[in-house]
Amino acid sequence: MARRRQVYEGKAKVLFEGPEPGTLVQYFKDDATAGNGAKKGTITGKGVLNNRISEYLMTRLSEIGVPNHFIRRLNMREQLIREVEIIPLEVVVRNVAAGSLSTRLGIQEGTRLPRSIIEFYYKNDQLGDPMVSEEHITCFGWASTQDIDDIVALTLRVNDFLSGLFLGVGITLVDFKLEFGRLWENEEMRIVLADEISPDNCRLWDSRTGEKMDKDRFRRDLGKVEEGYQEVARRLGILPEAGVRDMKGPETVQ
Repeated sequence: MARRRQVYEGKAKVLFEGPEPGTLVQYFKDDATAGNGAKKGTITGKGVLNNRISEYLMTRLSEIGVPNHFIRRLNMREQLIREVEIIPLEVVVRNVAAGSLSTRLGIQEGTRLPRSIIEFYYKNDQLGDPMVSEEHITCFGWASTQDIDDIVALTLRVNDFLSGLFLGVGITLVDFKLEFGRLWENEEMRIVLADEISPDNCRLWDSRTGEKMDKDRFRRDLGKVEEGYQEVARRLGILPEAGVRDMKGPETVQ
C-alpha cells in the first residue's frame, strides 16, 4: 500500500495527503470514544460500516444539491474527500429529546419536540465542546453571520432529507451532529458539509420498538454494538457484500 503523509488524526478517523492537490484521504478507524474521550474502546468493523454509510448518505445529499466534501470511496475503509477549512463548530440537530438535552432540561427521553432545534458547540476537546450562541460565534470570529445563515439553511435541508430517508427504512432520526468547512475554488469560497454522517454521530432508533442502533449502545453499555451499526447498513441496503471484515490501515510517513 502507498505510503502517505498523515495530516491529522481524530478519535474516529485519520486524514492523509490525497493523490491530487486539494484532496485528502479519510481513513475510518474502529476506535470508539464517549464522554469526550473518558470512555474508550473498539467496535469491530465500525470503520468499514461508517465508510459505507457516510458514502451513501453524502452521495444522496449531493443528488439533492447539498454540497459536501465527499468525492468517492477508495476501498473498505478509505474515501477521497476535498480538502476544506474546517469551521470549529459542531452543529447538532434535535428532533426528539435524548442525551444531553434530556439531562439539561429535564425532558423525558423520547419526547417528540414541537419543532427541530439547532444547537452550536465550540469544537474543542480540552474544553469539552461547550455549547455556544451565535453571538459567541461571530464575536470570536469562528464564522460570520452569512456563514451561519448558510450553515443553518444547509442543516435544515439535511435534516428534512435524512429524516424522510431513515423513516422510509423504519428508523427515527432522533438527533445528529454535522460539521462544515470552507471550500476555496480560485477566489470564491462556499460552505460545504464535511466530516461524516454515520451511527457515530447520529442517534438512530427503530421506529417501532425504539431500540437504539447507534453509538449509544457503546456509551451506555447496552451490548450488541456492532449489530446496531450493521442493522443500519442493512436497512439502507449497503451492508458490504462479504460482510464486515477487517482491513489494516495505510502505512504513513510522519
